[in-house]
Amino acid sequence: MVLVIDPQIAGISGDMLLCSLVDLGADKNKIYDGIKKAEKFLSGSSIKKIDFQKIQKHGVDSLQLVLEIDEDVNERKGVEIKKAIIDSIEAIGLSKKAKLFAESCINTLISSESKIHGISEDSVHFHEASSIDTLVDIVGITIALEELDLFDQKIVCLPISVGSGSVTFSHGTMSNPASAILEIFKNSNLIVKGNNANEELTTPTGACILVNLATNSAEYYPQMKIDSIGYGAGQKNFESFSNVLKIVLGSENNFDIDTVKILETNVDDVSGEILGNLIEKIMEKGARDVSIYTGVSKKGRLTNLISVICTEENIDNILDVLVLETGTLGVRISDSNRFIIPRKIHDVSVILNGQSFQTHYKQFSYKGKTDFKIEFDDLKKISNILNKSIKETESLLRKEIEKLENSNDPS
Repeated sequence: MVLVIDPQIAGISGDMLLCSLVDLGADKNKIYDGIKKAEKFLSGSSIKKIDFQKIQKHGVDSLQLVLEIDEDVNERKGVEIKKAIIDSIEAIGLSKKAKLFAESCINTLISSESKIHGISEDSVHFHEASSIDTLVDIVGITIALEELDLFDQKIVCLPISVGSGSVTFSHGTMSNPASAILEIFKNSNLIVKGNNANEELTTPTGACILVNLATNSAEYYPQMKIDSIGYGAGQKNFESFSNVLKIVLGSENNFDIDTVKILETNVDDVSGEILGNLIEKIMEKGARDVSIYTGVSKKGRLTNLISVICTEENIDNILDVLVLETGTLGVRISDSNRFIIPRKIHDVSVILNGQSFQTHYKQFSYKGKTDFKIEFDDLKKISNILNKSIKETESLLRKEIEKLENSNDPS
């Protein structure tokens, strides 16, 4: 199964995710009971009413949290809220995975404040996050995730809208997204984006939950069969869009999915020797693949189209190589989704002509058929040692690997 979290338009807050999980099918009575048990661990706060109600947000039928509380505090130490959350999870009797998740969420929130203000984590004080709301969100979401058995599922997060404009809170006014949001998403694999909402769309609690929940980040929906959808409404209203978080549960196909960058440039004044050297240099910089195609461009010029597949992490270094080695004046950059057949890399020892060789091969399966491909560098090395052709060496290696595969087959 795969769960897709879609905060592309309305962003995310803790209560929006909690509501979407209940709308997806989580037992709200279990959540009520769990939160009632958690309430006693945070002194100075009490819950007068908690409910989930159906509302319309710009024509979207969604679920919204109704929470009425009585509090006489306006700040708390982060470690106080952390202890209340951990004690709550233990009192409710949730699993070790659930406890680790809840603890990680509040740790992320505390850590972000610690780094922003340059103080120890034990000294962090929450203002906006000091309310029992934070406990309700994290504990309630943890209960819902366990009840839906989602801790063991693949969870994909689409780009997260953070809004725009400015935000005003206990530390004054600053541009949106605020420092806490940026700190939480820093070094995560999640993608954020702004829009013209002129409001904060993603809250620190929502952000810290996402970075500890989403195992994959993607710009598009994966190929999947949709089983159920949950809609969680936020408290704000906007004229141009529904303030609703959408989550989608379904079954994914047999492919893994990732997003890669495609770099392309045309050159018509570069020699074959330079292009050959260019491929080696680009691969050394971490490219997934490089292809060069010959064609005809404007004014009948013969041209070479250089196409590179790489990841976000390697794009700057590869761009440097492309420009410096070819003198090109521009490189086209685009995003592309890849569907990848699952594969396993094996390292085995084989005997050929009385000599032992270590070799690597990739084994992959599709529609019940299994095959493997030997690493070319190993083929090249072994063929040179044996003084045999690549083709003959590959045939010998395949026979030996197939013997090993058959001997390890339990059937």
